[in-house]
Formats: sequence, C-alpha cells, structure tokens
Amino acid sequence: MSDTNKTGKWTRRGFITAGVVAGGTLAVGVALRPGHRTPELAGFVAAHDEHLVNTWVKIGPDNTITAIVPHSEMGQGAQTALAQMLADELDADWNLVRFMEAPAEDDYANYAVGRGFILGDAFHPEWLEPTIEGAFLQVTKALHLQITGGSASVRATGLHGMRVAGAAAREMLVQAAADAWKVPVSEIVTRNSTLNHAGTSRTSPYSDFAAAAAEFVPPSLPKLKTYDQFRIMGTNVQRMDIPAKVDGSAKFGIDASVPDMKYAALVAAPVLGSKLKTVDTSTVDSLPGVHSVVKLDDAVAVVADSWWQAKQAVAQLQPEWTTTEADGSTSDSIFAAFRQSIDQAVEKGEEEDDRVIGEARTALAGAKRVIEGVYRVPYLAHACMEPMNALVSLKGGQCEVWLGSQNPLGTKHAVADALGIDASQVKVNNHPMGGGFGRRATDDVSVQAARIAQAAGVPVKLIWSREEDMTHDHYRPAVVSKFRAGFDENDNVIAWENGFNEKHEPKEAPWIPYSVPNQYVSFVSSPTHVRFGPWRSVDHSQHGFFTEGFFDEVAFAAHKDPYSLRRELLEDKPRHRTVLDLAAEKARWTEERPEGSGRGIALQESFGSIVATVADVSVTEGKVKVNKVVCAVDCGFAVSPDGLAAQMESGILYGLTAAMFGEITIDKGAVVQTNFHDYPMVRMDESPEIEVHIINSGAAMGGGGEPGTPGIAPALANAIFDATGYRVRELPVSKHDFNFRIEEADEPKRAPITLQEMGA
Repeated sequence: MSDTNKTGKWTRRGFITAGVVAGGTLAVGVALRPGHRTPELAGFVAAHDEHLVNTWVKIGPDNTITAIVPHSEMGQGAQTALAQMLADELDADWNLVRFMEAPAEDDYANYAVGRGFILGDAFHPEWLEPTIEGAFLQVTKALHLQITGGSASVRATGLHGMRVAGAAAREMLVQAAADAWKVPVSEIVTRNSTLNHAGTSRTSPYSDFAAAAAEFVPPSLPKLKTYDQFRIMGTNVQRMDIPAKVDGSAKFGIDASVPDMKYAALVAAPVLGSKLKTVDTSTVDSLPGVHSVVKLDDAVAVVADSWWQAKQAVAQLQPEWTTTEADGSTSDSIFAAFRQSIDQAVEKGEEEDDRVIGEARTALAGAKRVIEGVYRVPYLAHACMEPMNALVSLKGGQCEVWLGSQNPLGTKHAVADALGIDASQVKVNNHPMGGGFGRRATDDVSVQAARIAQAAGVPVKLIWSREEDMTHDHYRPAVVSKFRAGFDENDNVIAWENGFNEKHEPKEAPWIPYSVPNQYVSFVSSPTHVRFGPWRSVDHSQHGFFTEGFFDEVAFAAHKDPYSLRRELLEDKPRHRTVLDLAAEKARWTEERPEGSGRGIALQESFGSIVATVADVSVTEGKVKVNKVVCAVDCGFAVSPDGLAAQMESGILYGLTAAMFGEITIDKGAVVQTNFHDYPMVRMDESPEIEVHIINSGAAMGGGGEPGTPGIAPALANAIFDATGYRVRELPVSKHDFNFRIEEADEPKRAPITLQEMGA
C-alpha cells in the first residue's frame, strides 16, 4: 500500500510509516524548517491594527491578547483551558485575554497534536527544534489535521503549542522592549500584560511593542514556567463559551443561514454499502415548496423552501436499493461470526499478538485452577443532541461551508475533493457543536451537502433527521472478548489470557496495569459491513468494561476483595495505587451495605490520565438504580479543575447511558433503532450523584475529555454483582432480568472487608 493516495497527498498511514521513531528521535522525509511564518499567517487572523506575534498569539491596539486555538468547541471547554495555558506563560492579564478558533487553512494545521502524540515530552537540542517543528507542520498539513479528539487539546496542543507560544511571545516582547530602551533583557519584568524596567521606572503595555516583536523569528525553545510559578493555570476561570450558550446568542451549525438558502432532507440506503438503484420522483415534484430532487450514490435528497417540506416530501419517495451480501445479517449472526473467528484463530494459531509477558498458556496449562469468561458489547451510536447538518453555498467558483466539525481543515479538503475544485476555493466557517464524541470527525454530511448544493444550484442546508442520524452513524464496534485466568495452589493469579475481535486504538486499551506474571493478549480481524467511527474514549470504552469486569471475577475466585487485590497487584505503580486508594476512601468502600445494594470499583489509565471509579447501586424489584459515583483522577496537573471535574462528570454520564441502555442492533443488514424511544438516554431523574476528586501528581499532563468514560461500565457491573451475586458480562444492563431473589444468583454475595484485613 502506498504512503500517498492517488492524488499524491500524504495519508495518515504515510504519517506513521514515513517516520521512524527510535531512541526518542523522529526522522521524516518531508521535514523542512518552517522559517518565519508569522507575516503570511497574519492575513488569516489579524486586522490591520492587530499584530500577530507568533502562530497562536495576536495583540490588539487596546492590549487585548487573543489566543488562536486550533480546536473546536463541543462542550468540553478546551478553548478556555488552552487560552489559560498561553496567557499564563505570557504573564498576561486574564481580563484582557480572548480566544478565536484557528481558521481552516493549511498553514494552521495543528502540528502540536502530531508532535504531542509521537514525541511526547522527549527533549531535543535547540538546534534541532526548528526541523522537528517543520517536520510535523508539513505532515499535519498533508493530513489536513486540525482534529479535536483523543483528549489531545491540553496534553498536546496545550503543552507543545499554547504554552510554547505564550512563553515565546513573552520573550519576543521583552527583547523588543530591551532593544528600544537599550537595557539588558534580564532587567525587564513582565506582569499583567505589561513590560517593566525598575531602573528607569518604565512601564509599557505589551501592545506598545507588539509590532516590533512580530518582526522576530519566534524562539523554538523558550523557557517554560514550573508548576509553582503558575498564576492562571490551575485556577477556575469563567469559561469563555458559556455566556453565549446561556443567553442564547451562541450560533451552532444548525443555526447558520444565508440569503436564498434552501433546505434538504434525505433518505439513505438502509443497509450500509447498498446503492441507489432507482427512484420515482414524480410523486414529490409538484409538492408545495419542493425545489428539486437530488440523487446521490447511496441516498436521495429533496431540496425545498423549509426543512419540514423537504422531510415530508422525502418520506413519500420509495427508492429501490441494490442488494448486498449483508442483507441477511443480524446482530446474532455478527456475534456468532465474531466468536467463530476468535475460536478458529486460536485453534489454528493465527491470532495476532497484542501483548506478551511471560508464558501465559504454559502457566494456564499448569495452573491449579482456571476460570473463564466471555464478555461482549453491542454497536453504539453517538446520539449527539444536535443532528448532523451542514450548509453549503457555491458562487462564482467559490464554495463556503457552515457547520460544526471536529476537523474543519479536513472538511475543507473533503468538500474540495467532492466538488473537484482546489481547496483554496473552499472556506469553512466552523461553529460550536451540540455534541461530537467523535461523530463530527467524519465528513460524510458536509460532502453530501456540497454535492446537493452543486446539483441544485442554490445554497443548501442539509439536516439529517434523527432517524437518519441513528441509522447511518459511524458506530462504536460490537466486540466479543474471551478471558482465562489461572491460579496457583495459594490462590495467587499467575496467568491472564484475553482474545478479542477488532483492534482499533489506542493500542494499550486492552492491557491491564496489574502485575500478573504471565499475560497473553491477542486479537483477530472480523470485518463487517457496519461502518466504524471513533466513539468517546475509543477502544478504552469497551475494553475497560471487559478487563475490569473480568478482574473482579479473578478477585472473587481468589477469595479477595476486588479493591484489595487491585491494590496488591499495583505495588510497582504508586500513581495508580494512589488514585485507587482515594476513590475507595471517598466512596467509603469498607462500610457495610444494605441488602440489595452494592459497590463496584474499576481502574483505567487512558489518554495519559489515571481514573478510579466507584459506583454505588441498589437493585429493588428488578430495577437497577445508580445512587452515587465517586471518581478520582490524576491527569498530572489540572489546568482548569472545574473543567476537569465537568469532563469527568460528562464522561461518566455518557458511559452510564451506554452501559444501562445503549444498543444498536442489526436486522436484515439494517440498523433497527431509529430515535430516543428505542435508544434511550439516562434522564435527569435517573442521574446519580457524582463526586470528583482531583490529584495533581506533577506527572506528564493527561487528557480530560475521554478518561471519565471507560470506568463507569465495569464499576456498575461490579456493583450489581456485589448487590446481587449476578455477573453482568454483556451490555446493556437493561437486557438483563433482575427479578430474582439474591440467594438464587449464580454466586453468593460476599461480605465487605476491613482496611486492617486488606493491609491498607
């Protein structure tokens, strides 16, 4: 497979294979020193009286500082946190700080994300730094990378983009003032957006020297602050996006409008992979408000004066679709194929190694006792509150797009490719999103809107119905995961084996942190026609449930408290143990629980953060109620503690909805669920009390948007077992019947233990 596509552009695969990462060094064939980019970037973001000091910092004549943030807003508040990081390093007056989202232009590709993921915090000599920065700039430009996802905003862009930009701008302003005042750089002090020289009693706002500073080439390795020097990072400031959301002035993609705009609704092939065969449009051509009917490869759209007119008209169409091999598939047949692929691979020795420590199968063969478990999760939709939409206008050879996207630069190029025009002819206006969760990282809706507008000859706003949104998502995959664990004669766990279907990312998602001496994790490929898309926390969301659920089974089989055994096997991981201990302490783990109630614990490291989750549930008359969730998180350092807590709460609720109710099923090749009546959400009256405790360990910064999600499903399932003795190995919980007496459960409920007994 080539590292470039047929247009000669670099692919994401090329990004990985062109770079050789070894010994902390990255060698990329497309590496170029970026030079002095500020003058050419200024035209994208700065007015005539503003000065772009470096890529991410501009200063206005009134001394306002604008952080140019290459990330989208979908409720996570990252734009404010990133502005905090920049402002702190710049010694800015927070009251004068603003932000703007970086434009969807190639020169604003987010090289900091690529650098953060590949190199992390690796040190490089100053002379090499411009080449490294240039390498990642060229690669991210080739990939059209301006992505918001993977909990990368703070830990990648914040560290390698915003902090560096703020510190560099401060040094440039100091140099400009030192040159003008003819004093040593070391004698100038920066404070609250001013430059100060005590010896001559001079004080000037940054704006006085912004023009001069903008002439300098930004330093590649400015001196960054230490944690004890932070003034803005680590504090709770008001999020900049909240006021407009509260007063209703915030404009989402679905709110966009232009003169002479029409609306489009569509119906797509029910079976993913099927194509439009034929459709009789005569039944809708004369309906009130209908402008035109547009046939796409796998869908048909109606363009009308209002969306409701378009929706009513498209519902009257009776398109015929081509048949596919998937037309007869069902969820049952898909899961059966998954099980078969795993079993056959093991039988033939064809599974792919994922993690190998020691000799797990040899240890299992000689174990005193072996337990087994099979877990599975269904497909999941993203179910964003704002349905998928995009507005496209084509005039005079130029294309303009309005939408909410997690990768606006990628949208720009996808639309250009779809229309057969150069990307320079496409302008993307990105808006806040009413939910993203990975769904708005794909460009299918914007491409459809562009093709419909091109065919209709008028500006078109395409809005998917909730039904289309639910039945044509890019889904979190359905997965089967099989486990075996072996014990010696003293009930010590000596072996851990896990095989599953479909490996995605991050690669470490199926790995356990516990010091089991023999571990073998493997996977098989089991492709289906159901299209995949990144879902909040990606593979951690399913593997967290699998591994932490089965580890509870291991603890029970070893006759040990699940918290106690986790703690015992984390002796070499003090950060993990500290997080686990804090969650258990705050949840009052050792206290007696009333009959029919229970607590479950789970630990997961993901996206650079460690999270322990304890769920407190009760099971009454067959109904499971989650009363309280306690969460402890160590993300290294919380730039915005309130923001991190909100993200933990959000991730827990998103994961709880999936664990309790989330299930996309397939019948006759098509998705069955169509709306919230059969794909329900956790409602306000069902929401548990959530308590978040933050640890600032000083370790490398981790993410906040994703890590709250993986732990809630296993904590919930483990709590249900603690309450009832019934082991949930398949989600959602709503599939299970809890109308039984506790003594009739598969395994008896155990009594809680004391701290003294566990040696804590």
